[in-house]
Amino acid sequence: MEYGSNNWIRDGVCLSPHLLGGILLTAALVGLSTGYLGGVGVPSVPFKLPGLGILKKRKHKKRVRVFIDGCFDLMHYGHANALRQAKSLGDELVVGVIGDEGILANKGPPVFSVEERLALVRGLKWVDEVIPNIPYSLTKQLMETLLNEHQIDYIVHGDDPCILPDGTDGYALAKKAGRYKQIKRTEGVSSTDIVGRILSTGKDTRFCEGNSCPTLHVGISDREHSPKESWTKVAHLSNFLPTSRRILQFSNDKVPAPDALVVYIDGAFDLFHAGHVEILQIARQLGDFLLVGIYTDQTVSKLRGAQYPLMNLHERTLSVLSCRYVDEAIIGAPWEVTKDMIITFNVSLVVHGTVSEPNPYSNGETDPYAIPKRMGIFRILDSPRDISTSSVAERIVANHQSFMRRNAKKVESEKKYYEGKAYVSED
Repeated sequence: MEYGSNNWIRDGVCLSPHLLGGILLTAALVGLSTGYLGGVGVPSVPFKLPGLGILKKRKHKKRVRVFIDGCFDLMHYGHANALRQAKSLGDELVVGVIGDEGILANKGPPVFSVEERLALVRGLKWVDEVIPNIPYSLTKQLMETLLNEHQIDYIVHGDDPCILPDGTDGYALAKKAGRYKQIKRTEGVSSTDIVGRILSTGKDTRFCEGNSCPTLHVGISDREHSPKESWTKVAHLSNFLPTSRRILQFSNDKVPAPDALVVYIDGAFDLFHAGHVEILQIARQLGDFLLVGIYTDQTVSKLRGAQYPLMNLHERTLSVLSCRYVDEAIIGAPWEVTKDMIITFNVSLVVHGTVSEPNPYSNGETDPYAIPKRMGIFRILDSPRDISTSSVAERIVANHQSFMRRNAKKVESEKKYYEGKAYVSED
């Protein structure tokens, strides 16, 4: 049989793709080359054969690994948004957490230990890997370790300048190597700002007498402040400008399945810390969907005194939503868990930790969990850490002189940043 052309192949592809697929598959199995077909040029892949897909071997695209470092002391939504932006620049986000010694030598005493800061960073949903105890500055040795051992493609920092004590650019090596990428700094909050809020709150409420600042507990005189006055005070301290887009960026866009076991936990979640992350992790493990209720500013002020909350409702909401164990949040949840709320959100279990802020105004007559207790769906969880917002604030007040000196330096550098500030696109 003679073939004047290769049209039979074209016709076979159009009229009987299964036949051609069988021929090619048989040839592959018996180890025959295309020459076996009498010199006929058998078309090579890519031809999509029914049921076989593309036979051509696909090359796996290298996953882009992005690195960002920081102290992550007094973690806030600005840190979380930096991690979110950094993750968007690649496929895997590696976070370096500076050790206690590096912070002490360059900034002063950290509020949280490195172990506490690691627990918090690991709990954020954009983080894939964590490198503990990295140096304060990006040295040549650290740069080589990141590029070679950790296979980092890009090193990320915000648009605010990072100037080392010797006056040099902290990311000069990364920029010179072409491995630097910049993200937009999140406006309205910083660790310096939060320390300032705590120190000014202590001063305003007479927690510091002379050179002594023993505690940050609520005084009886705070009962005279109305929720409205408390909210005004907190709003004055915060420069955060909430937008619907920011909340969407942090939210998970999840809904529970009709038969899902929904776990509910509520609180103020002020000064988000490792204790919050770990109790949320325990709560999430009890069901399929974790719903977190976040108290209003007015509720927190009424329960804990005029100096609280230190972070307003929207700031606290973003911190909670950044946690990898949280599926959804109620922004401005009621203090008392009602039957209507339980039915509306199909809650199967209500939980509360053993460690929480004291409520000096509670007369013992109102139990916010009375209804879930009567329904038999309430459980107390052992808090893994004895840490609270008040205890965190007391750490700062106890070292107020060191933090005041630290803040004085940072306030000056932030002033320069805002004076030379230019618009930077975020995403």
